[in-house]
Amino acid sequence: MSETAARIIGDTGAADNRADKAGDLKGLIQRHSAALAGQLQAHHASVFPPHSEKGIRSFSPAETARLIGIGEGYLRQVAAEMTDLSASAHPGGRRSYSVEDIDRLRRHLDQGTRGSRRYLPHRRNGEAIQVIAVMNFKGGSGKTTTSAHLAQYLALRGYRVLAVDLDPQASLSALFGHQPEIDVGPNETLYGAIRYDDERRPIAEIVRATYIPDLHLIPGNLELMEFEHDTPRALMKRQPGDTLFFARIGQALAQAENLYDVVVIDCPPQLGYLTLSALTAATSVLVTVHPQMLDVMSMNQFLAMTGDLLEEIASAGARSDYSWMRYLVTRFEPGDGPQNQMVAFLRSIFAENVLIHPMLKSTAISDAGLTNQTLFEVERSQFTRATYDRALESMNNVNAEIEALIRKAWGRAA
Repeated sequence: MSETAARIIGDTGAADNRADKAGDLKGLIQRHSAALAGQLQAHHASVFPPHSEKGIRSFSPAETARLIGIGEGYLRQVAAEMTDLSASAHPGGRRSYSVEDIDRLRRHLDQGTRGSRRYLPHRRNGEAIQVIAVMNFKGGSGKTTTSAHLAQYLALRGYRVLAVDLDPQASLSALFGHQPEIDVGPNETLYGAIRYDDERRPIAEIVRATYIPDLHLIPGNLELMEFEHDTPRALMKRQPGDTLFFARIGQALAQAENLYDVVVIDCPPQLGYLTLSALTAATSVLVTVHPQMLDVMSMNQFLAMTGDLLEEIASAGARSDYSWMRYLVTRFEPGDGPQNQMVAFLRSIFAENVLIHPMLKSTAISDAGLTNQTLFEVERSQFTRATYDRALESMNNVNAEIEALIRKAWGRAA
C-alpha cells in the first residue's frame, strides 16, 4: 500500500469496531460513512489546504507549440514580441508557459490572421455544439479519467468546453477540486436545472469556472439521485406540455449552447433516467471498455439494454441521431497476450467503431489520481521520464483522435 493510500485510509478501519457486532446495520453504515467522510476531508485538506487553489502545471515550449499548432521557433519569436506573458526561465535556460500564457498566445496569433480562427477553433455558423456522453455500465473502466483528460485536452487546444459530472459519486468533480460533500451544495448540480418543480434554476447559475481558461464545470453529488426518484412520480402526474425526462438535459444545455463548442458528460455507471437523458442530449457517444472478458460481457448487457430502452423512448419522441459512436480500450497493457486477443476480438466485431489508439495502463495516471490530479496537472518530476511521457503520449493520442472526430462532425479537416 502506498503512503498516500495509507493516509487516506487512516484509522477508518478501527473507527468503530464495536459496531461490527450483529445488530443495527443502518447504524453501522452511518457510522462508517461518517468516519470515512471525516478521513477523506482531512486528506483533501492536507493535499489542498483551504488557503490553496487547485491548479495546472506549466508547459514546456515543445508542449506549448504542439497545443497551439505552431513550431517551436515561431513560438519563441511570437513570445518575444509579447509583454504580457508570465513565461519564466528555469535552471538550464528552459522556459515554461502557463495555461493563461497559452490562451494569450492563441488569441494574439488569431488576431494576426484577421480573425480566421485558425488558432481559436471555436464553432462557426452552422456548426452544432458537440455533446459527448462518456459511459459504461461497469465501474472501473476509466470513464471518469477519460472524461477529465478529454475536457482538459480540448480546452488546452482552444475549444470552449463544458464538463458535466452526471455521476452521483462525483469523481469528476473531485478531480477538478470540488469535494461533493463539502463544496457542492443543494441545487448546485445539474439536478438543479432539470428538476421537475419550481426550484429549477437556469443552467448559468450552476456552471463553475475552473483553473483552465474556457473550461467550465457543472459538479455532481448524491443530489443527482433525486432525478431517478422524482421521474417515476413526474411520469404519473404528467401534464400536457411537460418536458419528458429524456429531453431535460438537452433542454438545459440548450440554454448555454452559444457559449461552448463541446460538452463532455461523465455519465453514471448505470442505465437510469439520467443516463438515458444524457444519451438523448448527446451528439456522440464514447464507451470505455477494459479488455477483459468479464468487462466485455458486462458491456454486452449494457448495449442490449440501452438499445431496447432507446427504442422505447424513441417511440415517445426522443431523438436518436448521432455524429459518431466509438469504443475506447482503457487500462490496456501491450504485453498482455489475453488483452491483445480481446482487443482483436472487439475490432473484428466493431471495426472502425473502436478507436485506433488505446488508453495505456500507467502508474503515472493511477498515482496522479491518488491526489485528485490529471496528467496535465501533476508535475513530470514526480515520475521517471519514460513512465510519464509514455502515459501522456497515450492520453494525447486518444484525445487527438476524438478531436478529429469532432472536427469531422463539423465538416472540417481533421
